[in-house]
Amino acid sequence: MAKLYSAMLSRGRTVRETEVKLRVKDVNGLIRKLKRLGCHCSGRVLERNTLFDTPDSDFRRRGRLLRVRTEAPAPSRLVRGGSRRTLMTSKSPALASAGSRYKEKLERELVVRSAARWPAALRSLGFRPGFSYEKYRTTFRLPGLHLDLDETPVGVFLELEGSPRAIDRAARSLGFSRRDYIRGTYWDLYAAECRRRGRVPRNMLFAA
Repeated sequence: MAKLYSAMLSRGRTVRETEVKLRVKDVNGLIRKLKRLGCHCSGRVLERNTLFDTPDSDFRRRGRLLRVRTEAPAPSRLVRGGSRRTLMTSKSPALASAGSRYKEKLERELVVRSAARWPAALRSLGFRPGFSYEKYRTTFRLPGLHLDLDETPVGVFLELEGSPRAIDRAARSLGFSRRDYIRGTYWDLYAAECRRRGRVPRNMLFAA
């Protein structure tokens, strides 16, 4: 199964992903701050994400991820809609310094065609769909830094991805400190919210 996993994504370029999340309380205020920083906005989309794994959850146990993500334009009152596309992403552990305040992974990503056939294709290879989650993502960019504003069923978060220095500089400019950094995944945040509410974690989806 690991060989199939590697072969499927061998065409993509592996990059080291360094990021943190920040919990956002004032979305409109944050968007104004981002614009004042000179961030370029490429639009807002509705993401639908599904994680795939082996029947024995080998990827999860090894800290790996295989995800299919579809994006559809979702304009808001403040920003235009983004592009429509489907992405396949793999992530694996990256060696991080002890006590690092950043989440670090090795990532490989591909834009794929024929989005509707990919779940069946993955099942035919032995993968099974697992956790699904939705979010509205508004994408901003600064030189050397990705800033993604994510509206999720369990709150709003800003992801900063880039070098540690660029992350720290942008966070300070937006009124955050290192104490605000979150290293967890959206599964971690969703599971924590379910525990707080006394619910069984299932999928993180918006109410119909």
